[in-house]
Amino acid sequence: MSMIDKLKQMLKGHEDQAGKGVDKAGDFADERTQGKYTSQVDTAQEKLREQLRDPEKGQDEPPRAY
Repeated sequence: MSMIDKLKQMLKGHEDQAGKGVDKAGDFADERTQGKYTSQVDTAQEKLREQLRDPEKGQDEPPRAY
């Protein structure tokens, strides 16, 4: 079982709180980088929220290099 799968199991039923954590982490990153990477941070936040909502998504897909 991968680390992502373990995290998803732990967060199951707490998606709202996890989403708030994703928002808070993104805001922190924006603050620390003085908004230099806002679009990248926003994209990462969307991807994380997507993973939290759809537990089946991404399990069979290899990681993408950006």
